[in-house]
Amino acid sequence: MKKKIFAGVVVLGLLVFAGCTQQGEQTTATSSTGAESDEVTIYLTRHGETMFNDLDKVQGWSDTPLTDEGEEVAVDLGQGLAKEEVTFQSVYSSDMKRAHDTADAVLSGLEQEDEQVHEMEGLREAGSGQFEGESLETVNEDQAKEAGYDSYEEYESEERKPNEDEWSWLANAHYYADQSGYAEGADKVQERMTDAIEKIAEKQSEEGGGNVLVVSHGMSINVMLAGMTDKYEGDSLENASVTKIHYQDGDLDVENIGDTSYLEEGEE
Repeated sequence: MKKKIFAGVVVLGLLVFAGCTQQGEQTTATSSTGAESDEVTIYLTRHGETMFNDLDKVQGWSDTPLTDEGEEVAVDLGQGLAKEEVTFQSVYSSDMKRAHDTADAVLSGLEQEDEQVHEMEGLREAGSGQFEGESLETVNEDQAKEAGYDSYEEYESEERKPNEDEWSWLANAHYYADQSGYAEGADKVQERMTDAIEKIAEKQSEEGGGNVLVVSHGMSINVMLAGMTDKYEGDSLENASVTKIHYQDGDLDVENIGDTSYLEEGEE
């Protein structure tokens, strides 16, 4: 009799163990399926127009406020994104006020005002050192001469160094001519921008994926894209234009650059 009871306990135990094992396998399978949903889409935008943009001055780490038009286009961008039913799981900006204010205005247009804006130093504009606040035309002429040309017109007519776009050239021209020690070369800007975007994408992927709004700056975005994708052609980025970047399994893929369709839709 005792042997029968003992055998029954053993069988029951084996059945329970098998059930747990099967449940564990199901849980593992579900987790694996869940991991496939970790794709992240980054909506990288340039901040709205600022006072220095309007005055055609080098801005860099100098932080002038958004103009009325600059705030309006950011709200328009948000409204255009809302029409396409785009919502954001997280939002980042550089630590420059003009970028943070742009993010706030986009969220206002989206009616996602409660979303927190996370600031990252790595997303800030390229530092131009002693040339900040100067006229863009004056700096271009001076820096062309620093690079060995008699004029900016001569520079434009010459072939640039291999793999050096206009924005990287300008960042480097500032860097090598700067006497203050605050200017940044293109390599440094590209490295910190790419690192910031990767960290943002990885964090959001770990949190289940989704859409991320990132507000940065014209020169920094251009310099980063020059080293990130063959789709980059060196065109200026309009304020509040969107560059869409997909991230999955550790890879960044640039879908499009400088898209203004959301902005235009929001203006209607």
